[in-house]
Amino acid sequence: MDYSDDPEVAEFRAGLRAWLRDHLDEHRDATGYESAESVERTLRWHRALAVAGYVGLSLPAAYGGHGLPDLYEAVLNDELATAGAPPPPPIGHIAHAVADFAGEDLKTRVLPGLLGCTEVWCQGFSEPGAGSDLASLTTTAAPDGDRFVVDGQKIWTSGAMWSRWCLLLARTERDEPRHRGLSMLVVDMESPGVDRREIVLASGSREFAEVFFDGVEVPAANLVGERGQGWRIAMHMLSYERGPADMGWVGRLGRVLAAARDDVRSGRLPADEPLRRRLAAASVDLRVLQWHVARSLADRDPGGSAGSVDKLLTTRIEQNLHHVVGDLAGTSFVLGDPAPYGDYLWSRAQSIYGGTQQIQRQIVAQRVLGLPRG
Repeated sequence: MDYSDDPEVAEFRAGLRAWLRDHLDEHRDATGYESAESVERTLRWHRALAVAGYVGLSLPAAYGGHGLPDLYEAVLNDELATAGAPPPPPIGHIAHAVADFAGEDLKTRVLPGLLGCTEVWCQGFSEPGAGSDLASLTTTAAPDGDRFVVDGQKIWTSGAMWSRWCLLLARTERDEPRHRGLSMLVVDMESPGVDRREIVLASGSREFAEVFFDGVEVPAANLVGERGQGWRIAMHMLSYERGPADMGWVGRLGRVLAAARDDVRSGRLPADEPLRRRLAAASVDLRVLQWHVARSLADRDPGGSAGSVDKLLTTRIEQNLHHVVGDLAGTSFVLGDPAPYGDYLWSRAQSIYGGTQQIQRQIVAQRVLGLPRG
């Protein structure tokens, strides 16, 4: 594959670099979810990117996107990483699910706010008894005339505390087995019966919440796709959620790496030859990830197994990078600025969310390598 830019991509890249030179300084601290102020800074950055035309690059222009090839998402992440900028909003998985499966009316109603970052969304999948085994979820959406009535609980819901909408996976077909009984709904988080409870992580982040639904009424017009199609849509979403470019992971890791290199070059962090070599290896790893993402996006197969390869590679690179950063910092990693240590703790979760390492390896073994089950 030729990794050099064609003229259109080069023009886009140059424009993005110019915009970042003019606007990045006022948004450099727009990362983190430790307080209401940090959340607002992050959301302000997302809105700035959207206004400038850098959100929803690969989504249809008719609904607020830009209709560009998927490769542009990789270019965006590359340039944000190089500039040490905060990552883009992690909404690609939700946006593509709505764009690819929802009816025309629903897409027209909700996608412009999502892609304009004027309305925040969350994803309601995991439950206390249904994490990796998502098909065993028990949240129900009982059909009742022109509406569904939702009852149940979701947990580890990112951004739920400040989201207006939730893309909810729930059981609508009680008589159908596991996967076949699930449907996807767009739920207004301000509806009566929605109760959000914050979860504070060991890192100090307040990004997660558990959400309770008690007789929440959802219009039937908010059904994404068809009844019983929820599992297919969920797997489609997970192929995007596992993508480093779609969720902004390349940008996040680039920001961490750039800060570490600056600290070493300036002498703020002393580093002997072995540590410098490990930092250099982490730089090479990230470049490999960027090239791998560009190749994956050039020939994307939503719902395929490539997302599992992406997820495994991203996990290894992210966790290794944070190990190197911790060893560079020494005792100050734990006793000093809490942000780097919080990032390290967060990196450990990369092995779990979006599908555990074990599940990703199973998918690769069976669907990529053709190995037998069991």
